[in-house]
Amino acid sequence: MKLFDKSGTIIKKLLKKEKENMVLKSVESQNIEFKSNWRDEYLKAICSFANTDGGKLTIGVDDRGNPVGVRNAGKLMEDIPNKVRNKLGIIPSVEIESIKSKEVINVLINPSSVPISYHGKFYIRSGSTVQELKGKGLTRFLISKSDRDWDEYIEERAAINDISSEAIERFKEIAVKRLPFVKEEKDIVKFLEKLNLLENGKLKRAAILLFGKNPKKFFTGAFIKVGKFLTDTDIVSSNERQIKSLMYVKEKGKITNKEYRKLAELSDEGARKDLVNLVKKGVLKQKGKGRSVHYILRKHGD
Repeated sequence: MKLFDKSGTIIKKLLKKEKENMVLKSVESQNIEFKSNWRDEYLKAICSFANTDGGKLTIGVDDRGNPVGVRNAGKLMEDIPNKVRNKLGIIPSVEIESIKSKEVINVLINPSSVPISYHGKFYIRSGSTVQELKGKGLTRFLISKSDRDWDEYIEERAAINDISSEAIERFKEIAVKRLPFVKEEKDIVKFLEKLNLLENGKLKRAAILLFGKNPKKFFTGAFIKVGKFLTDTDIVSSNERQIKSLMYVKEKGKITNKEYRKLAELSDEGARKDLVNLVKKGVLKQKGKGRSVHYILRKHGD
């Protein structure tokens, strides 16, 4: 039986046939996913591969592993790595191959040593599915990836123009005694560098939370909570209505029981208890007597 000729043509045909059969027998798994065409939403699958054990996303193959081919393969070879880099901050290996005369694209993703997010959310692989991490599962995942805190990571979607210069100036006024070196810094980039809020020229999440024009644009669950240190380790915090009232005091300079009652939508007794609580916490200071009683922000050292 003749297995090969002088040119090795028969062997090449056998190898090609074997390769095609392997594709047909392939199924989606923890490390393999098939898509008949490209959509930007598949960045979520790439994110999940990076956060788990790595994997391969093949474009131009149906769910059963049959090659159907892709259109504009050359364009996708440029678009896919650019989108992965811009949205996820990683660089995949992208290859094109021909199977049964159909062009397919393989996107190969290595496991990442740091957490990778897509639109602010984290995904992992579980079998052949993509799962979003939430709650305790997300916390454990972030801790397992590194010893860095969540706000120390770069926010790939943010740019310097997302930073509020007004917020920075307010910070300078408040922090001048503890951080005198920031007062004279006019350059926003250098200011953020001095506070360790930039990494390789990119904004960290902490920069967005502290000085962002609209933190909720990036982190929908972000909210403000005011606290005061009693000691180096003990801190007291305020609820939402108290925070709203404190912002009022900061703007107007003072607040009365009547104004607090209207602002917080409380009864006279409820407003009085809240104000007394804020005084006890050392956040507000009572001034005046009788009907002239009002409250101002307690300054450091009062």
